[in-house]
Amino acid sequence: MQLDLTLAGFVGGFVVGLTGMGGGALMTPMLVLLFHIDPLAAVSSDLVVSLVMKPVGASVHMRRGTVRTQLVSWLMLGSVPAAFSGVLVLRALGDDAGNRLKLWLGIALLVAAGCIVVKARLQQLRRAEERALVGVGGGDLAEAPARPPLIVRPLPTLAIGAVGGLVVGMTSVGSGSLIIVALMLLYPRLTSAELVGTDLVQAIPLVGSAALGHLLFGQIKLDVTGSLLLGGIPGIWLGAHVSSRAPDRIVKPVLFVVLMATGLKLVGAI
Repeated sequence: MQLDLTLAGFVGGFVVGLTGMGGGALMTPMLVLLFHIDPLAAVSSDLVVSLVMKPVGASVHMRRGTVRTQLVSWLMLGSVPAAFSGVLVLRALGDDAGNRLKLWLGIALLVAAGCIVVKARLQQLRRAEERALVGVGGGDLAEAPARPPLIVRPLPTLAIGAVGGLVVGMTSVGSGSLIIVALMLLYPRLTSAELVGTDLVQAIPLVGSAALGHLLFGQIKLDVTGSLLLGGIPGIWLGAHVSSRAPDRIVKPVLFVVLMATGLKLVGAI
C-alpha cells in the first residue's frame, strides 16, 4: 500500500506542478475511493502534503518571473482566515462530518471539472484575440501590441481568496482549480504560466492555514502523509518545470474525465 501511495503522490504532484490544478482534486478522492481512508483523515493528510509540495513548484515559477506578487497579497488576505474557518466548520459538524464531507468533496470535484471547461474556453478566446491583434499589427508576432500593465482589483481578488480558502479548508479542493479559473475571469490578460505561478505562491499560506487547522482538529495520518510526500515532491518539481515551458493540452482532458467520474461517484450518482 505504501508504494501505491507514493505513486499516487507523484501523479498528484506532477499534475499540480503542470497545471496548478488537481492536488486535492486527485489525491483526496484517491485516498477515499482507492485506499478507503476516512474522508476527514484524507483531507487532513492531503493538506499537509500540499503544504510541503507547493513551495517546490512555487520556487520554480518565482525564479522564472511568472508570479504576480501584487495579486498574491490580496488573495492571502481572504484565503488564510477563511481556510482556517473551514476546518472549524467541519469540527462543528461533529460525528456527521465524514458523511457530509464526502458529499461536499464530490460537489467540489464536479465544480472543479466545470472550471476546467471554462478555463479552456477562456484560453481559446484569448488566443483568438491575440491572433487578431497580431493580424492588425501586420502579421509579425514580434510587433504585436504589448500587454497592458496589470490593474489589481483588490476587493474581488480578496473575495476569490476567501471563497477558495473556505472550500480548501473543508475539502482540500479548490486551491488550484477554483481559484485559477476565478483569476482568469477577473484578469483575462494573465498568461497560463502566470496563473499557475501566482496560484502556487498564494496557495502556500492558504494551505498552511488549513493544514494548521487540521493538525489541531483533524485526523492526520503520518504514514499516509510520508508516503505521499515521497512521490509528491519530485512530481511537483518535474511538473512545474514542464509547466513553465509547455502547454497542458493533454493533461486537462484527462483531468476533466477523472474529476467528473470521481465527483459523480462521491455524490452517489454512479
